[in-house]
Amino acid sequence: MTTLRNLPSVEQLLQIESTAHLIARFGRPLTLDAIRITLDEIRTRFKSGLLVELPSTEFILTQTESHLTAWTNSTLHPVINATGVILHTNLGRAPLSDATIRAMDSVSRGYSNLEFDLETGKRGSRLIHAEALLQKLTGAESALIVNNNASAILLVLSALANKKRVIIARSQLVEIGGGFRIPDVMKQSGAKLVEVGTTNKIRLSDYESAIQESVSNKLLKSPSSAAGLVMRAHRSNFKLVGFTEEPELKDIVETAHKFDVPVVDDLGSGALYDTAKYGLAHEPTVQESMQAGADIICFSGDKLLGGPQAGIIIGKKVLIDKIKKHPLARAVRADKACLAGLSATLTHYLKDEAEREIPVVKMMSLTLKQLQGRAEAWRDELGYGEIESGLSTVGGGSLPDESIPTFLLSLKVKSAEKFLKALRKNNPPIIARTEQDKILLDPRTVLPEQEGALLVGLKNLLKDSVG
Repeated sequence: MTTLRNLPSVEQLLQIESTAHLIARFGRPLTLDAIRITLDEIRTRFKSGLLVELPSTEFILTQTESHLTAWTNSTLHPVINATGVILHTNLGRAPLSDATIRAMDSVSRGYSNLEFDLETGKRGSRLIHAEALLQKLTGAESALIVNNNASAILLVLSALANKKRVIIARSQLVEIGGGFRIPDVMKQSGAKLVEVGTTNKIRLSDYESAIQESVSNKLLKSPSSAAGLVMRAHRSNFKLVGFTEEPELKDIVETAHKFDVPVVDDLGSGALYDTAKYGLAHEPTVQESMQAGADIICFSGDKLLGGPQAGIIIGKKVLIDKIKKHPLARAVRADKACLAGLSATLTHYLKDEAEREIPVVKMMSLTLKQLQGRAEAWRDELGYGEIESGLSTVGGGSLPDESIPTFLLSLKVKSAEKFLKALRKNNPPIIARTEQDKILLDPRTVLPEQEGALLVGLKNLLKDSVG
């Protein structure tokens, strides 16, 4: 009769050669933990009657290895983006240029002068890295890099408007991805939200009335009611259309400056170039905000800029210096890899090579002829599929409802949903989209170096899925 006494002990399993290989791969403590858990699982199943016979030693070690593999495998994987969404937030937004990756790798492999002044041999500041590049590119007096744009806004409001009024148009109290709401951020910073205008109509007089009221309150010895800032928040992920009215940024700035109130422009997507060049709507640029006279401008590094995740704050030196000294600045500061990568990305713009080197810009600049050629080459290599015209989108909370014509490889399969799932299980995973029971793959967002892996994965999966 089989009993649990027949189950090998941990010590017995440790003497087996296969276990030695597991220890070499995963380390002794973790392997011991996996063996114990595997044995406990077997005991539980045997006692409950789910197991009639005890498994072999080989099976026990196979299960042990499965546990070890599951525990040590990374949950973050490179994927092939064939969706046609250039800035796919769920897929990590902007892919990086080769120079950016090399810069991040270089400072990460060893030590760096992150906070060391090579000229004096004394302690330096990480805040200088990338600042000169941003000054040169935008004309800003000063700059500060933090870990993302949400942090940038929180820091700016905390440093410049704590217990003060921040005047903002009601139409700009937006929520972006992940439940990030402008009003909640203002509340967290200690700023007092003052909404002006209506959802669809905001006039310059609305701003002026709110600022005048704040100035009057200050004169009446109510400092907490004073206007700390006027803020404009760019509606990155939706459009306001129809019966609408909004003043230009330069007019808002002029009105605020009459009362010595600074203006913060939250641009979000952070374009340094005119997106209209690629057949898209014009996205407000950082340079335009500077020219309009905004005192502080905040934007993302990993959206239209095409760099690593970062929050970029540029503007008047007197205000940036105050922001740099705020305690929260240390909590949200950028690390060495971000600063190195962002510097490399900004250098592409400085050298006028963004269209050639930065993947996001390169994807937008691809011609229909180039896209059609790639899609046809895929079809010819697979010996299957049809070429269809379609649309790519920018995504990433940038240019909502805007699209660019493209060509797609269309695959008719037995079950589109099952095929999409199989694509996601491929190594590397392939993320595509489906329409009218067809699999659609957009060459615009597939990096050239990933084409080989894409075609190998498709060939293997099409063998059993063509209907």
